[in-house]
Amino acid sequence: MTAIPGATVAVTGAASGIGRALAVELAGRGADLALADRDEAGLQSLAADIARSSPRKISLHRVDVADPEQIAGFAREVIAAHPSLNILINNAGVSLLGLFHEIDQIQMEWLFNINFWGAVHATRAFLPHLSNQSAAHIVNVSSIFGIMAPPGQTAYSAAKFAIRGFSEALRHELQGAGSPVRLSVVHPGGIKTNIVRNSRTGSAISGNERRSQAIERFDAIAQTSAKDAARRIIRGIENNEPRILIGNDARFMDILQRLRPATYWKVMARRIEKMSKRGK
Repeated sequence: MTAIPGATVAVTGAASGIGRALAVELAGRGADLALADRDEAGLQSLAADIARSSPRKISLHRVDVADPEQIAGFAREVIAAHPSLNILINNAGVSLLGLFHEIDQIQMEWLFNINFWGAVHATRAFLPHLSNQSAAHIVNVSSIFGIMAPPGQTAYSAAKFAIRGFSEALRHELQGAGSPVRLSVVHPGGIKTNIVRNSRTGSAISGNERRSQAIERFDAIAQTSAKDAARRIIRGIENNEPRILIGNDARFMDILQRLRPATYWKVMARRIEKMSKRGK
């Protein structure tokens, strides 16, 4: 078990969405925090919110996780400020809307640098320190689209599948070495955040109609609040769960993919269409 009270947790992508909810929940349960994001104003707002109800030690770090040098600097700063740091949550992520032929290589690399390499570089930067703690935990946030891959998400799914593979292989390495570091990979379903609203669109897409349609569909099917997602992740950390599925939709899709590994999308597409119509 990795205890939250008395822990020190580093969270990337902390200024909004699941990251922000995690910070609030963790502080409320007695954890100190090192919070990272590109959005400095968002971090300041978050710290002020936490201070009003949970007087914990908090450090704020402006970090672009796509830059390995910034991640290395972030790790040095955090370890200096929080010598007892024992939990790392790689949460930062972005979305890219478009079919494969509608996005260019630079856009795909932009997404990978954040969603995949950001987590890998942070894990590499923090792991030596975490390995010296009596109990430690790494949490890598993948997606249900790291279990099944829908059309229009070639870049996002590729990165989230990569996070899953990296996390599972590293977990097995840590277990084999008898390391005190546990590792959980998180697969959220539809979470009520702004990730789709803030997504970039493929360079070959003109106008805002596709974005509006994607937002409308996402709003109709997103069933889980960021707060509930954060609580589920924390429970998974406490129980040392290797895989954390969030939401009934994620659990359904996980089972569907196991039952119909090559043909799941026909079933899923019909289900999404029905849910979208009910949401209008």
